[in-house]
Amino acid sequence: MKINGISAVTFFVSDMKKSFEFYSKIPGFILVCGGPTNDFTTFKIGISKRSYLNLELKTDTKKSDFGRVIFYTDDVDELYSYMTNDSDFSKLGTFENEPTSADWGERFFHIRDPDNYQLSFAMPITTKGEKYLEDDLIRKKKQRYNQVYKRRYREK
Repeated sequence: MKINGISAVTFFVSDMKKSFEFYSKIPGFILVCGGPTNDFTTFKIGISKRSYLNLELKTDTKKSDFGRVIFYTDDVDELYSYMTNDSDFSKLGTFENEPTSADWGERFFHIRDPDNYQLSFAMPITTKGEKYLEDDLIRKKKQRYNQVYKRRYREK
């Protein structure tokens, strides 16, 4: 088990239109889903296969989080087990959830570091031995965006 790299960084933003305009002007930032009128937007960064910037509209004004950093690992469950069984490590951070499979194609868990920054450790989910493809990840991120969008506006 090891960390393979940063998959995505999520920033909570107060004005999606301004943030969208800013990030969409950076060369190499390619819109994957969302946009200036949405609550959740994802940009693919450059030509790397799995490098993203997520923008999430901050709806809770009491939160002081910047967002989260998402690290890819080759085995989320093994990493979670290692971290929770290391008594020194588990005293330093706060686990927010056990490994969970998400419908956008990742298995993940969140932990807060000593300064309360949220870290997410994730791995792609493969089914029936199929190769995990970039297009599949993008499709699942769009599905997740649609679910979040519908849920938020259905509640209002």
